[in-house]
Amino acid sequence: MEKYFVHDYADVQTSQIGDNTKIWQYCVVLSGAKIGKNCNICSHCFIENDVEIGNNVTIKCGVQLWDGIRIQDNVFVGPNVTFCNDKKPRSKQYPEKFCETIVEEGASIGANATILPGVCIGKNAMIGAGAVVVKDVADNQTVVGNPLRVLY
Repeated sequence: MEKYFVHDYADVQTSQIGDNTKIWQYCVVLSGAKIGKNCNICSHCFIENDVEIGNNVTIKCGVQLWDGIRIQDNVFVGPNVTFCNDKKPRSKQYPEKFCETIVEEGASIGANATILPGVCIGKNAMIGAGAVVVKDVADNQTVVGNPLRVLY
């Protein structure tokens, strides 16, 4: 018996979902995705095959997680955050392997931030709303803006 919730209007093709996770309407989750326990995947999200989501993660509305995205435990991803996984995207030309982007434990990403491919967002880091993250963010750092600047 499934111990997680999937809204009737969601298209969830994976069975790798932890207990007490909720996936809301109009989400699409492909078959290779791995989602941990006690997560909340809000409406209108897309999660590709080679994606790993830890435990206690919140993914707010309008987020797409592409192949190569790794979200560790206790992470908050705000509404409409944009992740990228290809440094040189071209139509119908795919890399052998997509960039791996890591969001480490306890990090928070504000609404409408853009996360470029291959970066690592450190433990408990805070990304301000609308920030454009083009390089790694250290543990416990708070960053904002475009270009990105460290607040503390």
